[in-house]
Amino acid sequence: MPTPHIEAQKGEIADKILLPGDPLRAKFIAENFLENPVQFNQVRGMLGFTGTYKGHRVSVMGTGMGIPSISIYANELITEYGVKRLIRVGTAGSINEEVHIRDLVIGQAAATTSAIVRHDFPDFDFPQIADFDLLDKAYHIAKDLGITTHVGNILSSDLFYGGPDALKIGQLGVKAVEMEAAGLYYLGAKHHVQTLGIMTISDHLLTGEATTSEERQLTFTDMMKVGLETLIAE
Repeated sequence: MPTPHIEAQKGEIADKILLPGDPLRAKFIAENFLENPVQFNQVRGMLGFTGTYKGHRVSVMGTGMGIPSISIYANELITEYGVKRLIRVGTAGSINEEVHIRDLVIGQAAATTSAIVRHDFPDFDFPQIADFDLLDKAYHIAKDLGITTHVGNILSSDLFYGGPDALKIGQLGVKAVEMEAAGLYYLGAKHHVQTLGIMTISDHLLTGEATTSEERQLTFTDMMKVGLETLIAE
C-alpha cells in the first residue's frame, strides 16, 4: 500500500536506491543513466523512478532538503518498501582548504547540529557513520574512474543560513557541510541497512566560489556514476 508520501505499490521500488535532494536531479538520473525507467512517485513533486543499470534493478528518488525531509522518505523506503541500500547523492559546501569545487566527498561520518538523534538518545553522543562496505566500494570506484575524491567527516547542519560557524569545525579536518547525511546514517544504524553519502562540492565557504543551480541539477554526473556503480557492486 502507498504511504503518506510515496504512492508506489509494493514491488515498484528496488531494494537499492539513489537519493538526490533535488527531485529534478532524480529525473535527470533516471533519463540519462537508467534503462526503461518507470516513474513510481510524484506526491508533493518528489519524483521517483525505477529502472535498470547495467542489468541491475535500481531506483532513484528525491528527498528534499534537510534531515527532517530525508528522514521521512528514507524511513518509508526502508520500513514499507524494503529498501536495503540507500546512497545520498547531493551537494555540499567545502569548509576545508584541500577540498575544491566539483571534487567528490564521501562522508565517513557526519557531525550534526540536529536534535533528531538526541531526541532518541539524550544521554549519549551517538555517532552517525556510513556503512563501511559501501564507503570502501565507493572510494575505490571513484579512484578507478580518476575522480578527485576525499573521504572524511562532514557536517550535517539544520540551517542553510546562519547557525554555528561551520568553518570552525573545518579546522578540525571536517571536509564539507550539507544538510542530510546524518539523518540517513542514523536510520541506517536504526534499521540495519546500508547507507552512504556521496557529495559534490558546489560552493566553497573559504574562497567564495560557487556553481549555478543549473550546473548542480544537470552536470554533477561524477557522483551519479559512483553512486550507481556502488549500488550494484557485490
